[in-house]
Amino acid sequence: MSGVASGFFIVWAVIGLGWVIGRLGVLGENGQQVLSRLAFYVASPPLLFTTLAQADVRHVFSAPLLVAAGSAWLTMLGYGLVSRFALHRDAATVVMGSQAAGQVNSANLGIPIALFVLGDASQVAPVMLFQLALNSPLYLTAMDTITGGRRPTVGSVLRTVVSNPLIVGSALGIAASATGVTPPELVMEPVRIVAGAAVPAMLLAFGISLVGARPLSAPGARADTLLATGAKVLLHPALAWGLALSLGLTGPTLYAAVVMAALPTAQNLYVAAVRYDRATTVCRDTVLLTTVVSMLAMAGIAAFLS
Repeated sequence: MSGVASGFFIVWAVIGLGWVIGRLGVLGENGQQVLSRLAFYVASPPLLFTTLAQADVRHVFSAPLLVAAGSAWLTMLGYGLVSRFALHRDAATVVMGSQAAGQVNSANLGIPIALFVLGDASQVAPVMLFQLALNSPLYLTAMDTITGGRRPTVGSVLRTVVSNPLIVGSALGIAASATGVTPPELVMEPVRIVAGAAVPAMLLAFGISLVGARPLSAPGARADTLLATGAKVLLHPALAWGLALSLGLTGPTLYAAVVMAALPTAQNLYVAAVRYDRATTVCRDTVLLTTVVSMLAMAGIAAFLS
């Protein structure tokens, strides 16, 4: 559990710095929005490119990818049905809430936990590939369509895909990994430098957003947050365990699939929520609660699967 604790400490240390910056007003009133936009439009695409370019795509396209996709989408579907028909939320809020319930922190927390707990950083690659290559294009296209007020066509979907910086960065990274062709080192070095700003900007923006915020204090979003948190911490890893067993996974591979599903909600989801101005409170509070609770969930998974 020391690896899990180390990963969480790193994340919370940077979030805490963001909270201090927000309390002191160092970046002014618009600091959070500037950092969020920096992460979304500038730094995240190079990060996704460099990360996926180094992944073994042939190894990633295997049973763990099916577990990652199936467990996440089933969790999102379950949340979406309750949110839409029981809580009567609008389509954009349902989409973002579903992502809070099923999208995991595969980068800035999944990588250190895969490295220190599972002993192999590549264990996070199937989850990362699913989220970046499959899930993100779908939900970002849906949000662009819903918030833009346009009926989707093949052309509009393609324009949305090719104009989204996260999708473009992911696609280029997958292409580089599949072909083995990457830019020369002289070009890659500035790309890595810019990519290095993504995680700090995400975490600092999230920390600033916590200034004056109390989880579950907004009555209108309390039910959504509790529903998303419960789905993320309990339902998602349970579904991953069942799917992994049905696909014949055992031992360390089974353990890795369930631990990856138990990761907390991704911080960059809050950046997307700010970008679309939908379900920002739900995403922020779910990230906060799951980041705290998921460590206990991982400890329980370790005890159960041992």
